[in-house]
Amino acid sequence: MTELGQDLITITQRPDIVFAQGQGSWLIDESGKRYLDLIQGWAVNSLGHSPEVLAQALSEQARRLTNPSPAFYNRPMLDLAKRLVDLSCFDRVFLGSSGTEANEAAVKLARRWGQKQRQGAHEIIGFEGGFHGRSLAMMSASGKPGWDRIYPPMPTGFPKARLNDIESVARAITPSSVAVMIEFVQGEAGVNLADPGFVRELRALTEERQLLLIADEVQTGIGRCGHAFAYEMYGIEPDLLTLAKGIGGGAPLSALLCKERFNCFEPGDQGGTFCGNPLMAALGLAVLNEVCQTEFLAAVRQRSRYLAAGLQRLVKTHGLLGERGAGLLRALVLPGNHAEQVVSAARNLAPTGLLLNAPRPHLLRLMPALNITEAEIDQGLDLLGQALRETAIYMSKPSAFTGGSA
Repeated sequence: MTELGQDLITITQRPDIVFAQGQGSWLIDESGKRYLDLIQGWAVNSLGHSPEVLAQALSEQARRLTNPSPAFYNRPMLDLAKRLVDLSCFDRVFLGSSGTEANEAAVKLARRWGQKQRQGAHEIIGFEGGFHGRSLAMMSASGKPGWDRIYPPMPTGFPKARLNDIESVARAITPSSVAVMIEFVQGEAGVNLADPGFVRELRALTEERQLLLIADEVQTGIGRCGHAFAYEMYGIEPDLLTLAKGIGGGAPLSALLCKERFNCFEPGDQGGTFCGNPLMAALGLAVLNEVCQTEFLAAVRQRSRYLAAGLQRLVKTHGLLGERGAGLLRALVLPGNHAEQVVSAARNLAPTGLLLNAPRPHLLRLMPALNITEAEIDQGLDLLGQALRETAIYMSKPSAFTGGSA
């Protein structure tokens, strides 16, 4: 018998499931089993699996124009850029295919600006626990423990500060500093929220020291936190902003946005074969037109409150340590390092499975579709309760928890 996946390069441990179909909040595997999906491709499927609005946009654009080359304008590219500018505080847009690509572009733009305006300043200050992608440079920019030992030697120029510790940021600044790069919600680190006071202090400090503030909103942008952009929760404006995941609704699309005064690339400095291709741009425009409506975003905030309340009930029922998050990016903190067991138990429930993510050994992350219904939330909470009972994690040894919600 052929081993499942034997022709693929090993990059992760996958369960022996092959998904064949998805619709909304649901996935169906080749055996016909249904799973309520609270991962959604790691916060990628803004509108759930296979939404009609994306199928229609993809079909229409595929029949019209797919990729004339990034050396030429195309109408979806222009329309998507204008929509992003109109929705945000930014003036210029670069379109890419992944969050890593967008974050690389942000670092390049910051360093180009440092060459022209700051006597060659080039260091990008990041944060412990931060996650910005999987290229060598973005692994260095990230603060994930152990990543500096996988592919040495690593690119340099990425010192680290501590989230919510403004003094650590100030200590990291040198004459070589050009920017600070932050996730307002550190998703991969366990849904850690930046404190509003810290963000205001950070904005003031970067302005005082003439440093760019780069907001990595790859996971938090385009409605995930109940606003078009997470920076809106904090009442500040970054200088550069990166988007991916939810902007494509499941398709490979990303963007770098910047204020006009930082638009300093010269022709040839940045590019890419698929940058701004009309097929993906048309999908991005369809997503923005759906998600970034006032009524839709208000509904996301309402669903967020509903989900948070349900998770808090599970905390009390099962003796957990707490829940936290922003919008529909939430975490449930367990009293011991049993998150993987809960994920496995939830997936194996019968007849209906539940898909969760464990970014840390003691923590579960939920990233449902932004249009998940309250009935689906109720069903998900019921399935999660079953998985918690099966693993009896409330008997485990307590660990530290820092709460927070938005």
